[in-house]
Amino acid sequence: MTALEALGAASDRIRTAALDLQRAAGETPKSLADSMAYALDAPGKRFRPALLWAAGEWLGLGPEELGPAALAIEMVHTYSLVHDDLPAMDDDDWRRGRPTVHRVYGEALAILVGDALMTDAFRILGQERRFFAPGAVLAAVEALSAAAGPTGMVGGQVWDLEQTPGLTLEELQRLHRAKTGALIRWAVEVPAILTDRADARETLQGYGAAVGLAFQIADDILDVVGERAVTGKTPGRDAALGKTTYPVLFGIEGARQMARTTLEQAETRVAGPQGETLRALARYVVERDH
Repeated sequence: MTALEALGAASDRIRTAALDLQRAAGETPKSLADSMAYALDAPGKRFRPALLWAAGEWLGLGPEELGPAALAIEMVHTYSLVHDDLPAMDDDDWRRGRPTVHRVYGEALAILVGDALMTDAFRILGQERRFFAPGAVLAAVEALSAAAGPTGMVGGQVWDLEQTPGLTLEELQRLHRAKTGALIRWAVEVPAILTDRADARETLQGYGAAVGLAFQIADDILDVVGERAVTGKTPGRDAALGKTTYPVLFGIEGARQMARTTLEQAETRVAGPQGETLRALARYVVERDH
């Protein structure tokens, strides 16, 4: 499967799941259900669910078996974007080519949207018990908590907020392993967690670490050379905030070479016919324009 086919399939599945979630909102306040749907159904790559389903394919699992986990990771990722865009954080007006949630629904509701997406993601992930052993599902929940929490994404966000100009490469990589890489690694390794495949988990962790690094390098490059009409984001944000990025440390061409080297490391991890979609998604990370 090509990267675009994998991303398209992931987008369709997530959109269907998001609509089902909205219909099943029950006693959820309508304003909250609507704003959650706005956030979750926004145009986007659905890269993490696509990675998750591709890793499942590598292990011989079908999309239905991993549906709850895929929706859960997209909900956690979306919550992080909603909160990142708030005035107290990045103060961004645009996300995925549309006005950000707080610009449409107000700051207070945007905070609650993020809270709701984050907490409900774990309920959704618990539905994996229909397909996998309870102990394996618990391990997946624990791993997602670590990836999203103070030693993962949230901790990385704090390092990002507190950073001063002139970070070293080691400090920058530590930041992004937590802020960006942790959720990508979880998306890749969770099929192995759910099937209790320690050998496969080690391989997928290595692939996920390489892809997470390549993803961040590509993001940093796009912040310099990308256009909002294509990326859906406000360009030049990192430079305006004085942040250290891979282009700052190595220049645009140096950062591109680093991304290509990291791509090769990812592809090597999943050689063979069963890794075709994973390799395609890794190449997409480096070659994308948004």
